[in-house]
Amino acid sequence: MGSRVQSLDPIVRDRLVCPQDHGPLLDAGDELYNPRLRVAYRIDSDGIPVMLATEARAVDDAEHERLTSA
Repeated sequence: MGSRVQSLDPIVRDRLVCPQDHGPLLDAGDELYNPRLRVAYRIDSDGIPVMLATEARAVDDAEHERLTSA
């Protein structure tokens, strides 16, 4: 089984953007990642992206490097 991001409908995935800066998001496995703001948005166990700025998780420098170097 793939990541939660890979399980999203491709049409939905293509339309998802960051709710804060409206920019594109990277596939980070079970999250969608905004490298510009260094925040990650989780995808819940039902496969629904939680695209709320208040629910975004801050990403530190080391994790940012790992996510953007892939």
